[in-house]
Amino acid sequence: MSWFRRTEKNIRTASSEKKEIKEGLWVKCPSCRQILYKAELIQSNNVCYKCGHHFRIPANNYVDILLDEEGRQDHFKNIKPKDPLKFKAQRKYSDQLLAAQEKTGMNDAVRVVEGKLNNKPVILAVMDFSFIGGSMGSAVGALLASAADLAREKKHPLIIISASGGARMMEGAYSLMQMAKTSMKLSKLAEVKVPYISVMTDPTTGGVTASFAMLGDVNIAEPGALIGFAGARVIKQTIGEDLPEGFQRAEFLLDKGFLDMVVSRDKLKDQIAEILDIIYVQA
Repeated sequence: MSWFRRTEKNIRTASSEKKEIKEGLWVKCPSCRQILYKAELIQSNNVCYKCGHHFRIPANNYVDILLDEEGRQDHFKNIKPKDPLKFKAQRKYSDQLLAAQEKTGMNDAVRVVEGKLNNKPVILAVMDFSFIGGSMGSAVGALLASAADLAREKKHPLIIISASGGARMMEGAYSLMQMAKTSMKLSKLAEVKVPYISVMTDPTTGGVTASFAMLGDVNIAEPGALIGFAGARVIKQTIGEDLPEGFQRAEFLLDKGFLDMVVSRDKLKDQIAEILDIIYVQA
């Protein structure tokens, strides 16, 4: 019976064995609750290999997934956010910006890259949710507008990957003005028949959904992505009705005609290339 007793030796042995297991090797899927080996999860583009749940990933990952390795060129790295209102709540907005820049290595929540997708020249603008929730301030609007201008100038298709909680309210009306600005720039693309493909990831909400995210010539979403303007609780309180289950998820929106297709991350590059073969002929 002494085998089953907790002795000091047994405790020391168990503790040393635990220390040998490196932290961060395993991830729990929030959808199926399975424990996933992180190295295998990364190999599957951060898609759960048990249930297909799409984890949120940073902007740099989408660049690697969609663009060919050769010929990538970053643009507009000189565009940086400002604090026009000198906003302060629990923290200064300027301090939040510095913390987000240090965390992500980006100036703001968008990275603009020129490159090739299956040998097709494109302009790719990718939002990063880890930068203050991917919120759209004046610098984000300037980056997206500049990406549209570059696509128009070079006659290259524009692809925007959205991941955002909406407008950046620390900038007040400056943030809300970006909705009109980005929408106007996209209309200029349509005038010269340069396609714009919008890809919505989890989450795409607020003013981003109400502006450029839903204006694509083709609107695509990743499986299970949360897409909507207001939150479910606000909508329910406003209309006084119970809402259908999953009504703001990609599959529901596809069924109701708000999206053109739902595409898993591992097929996204080939699907966009096929779309460009159909709708665009380089001049």
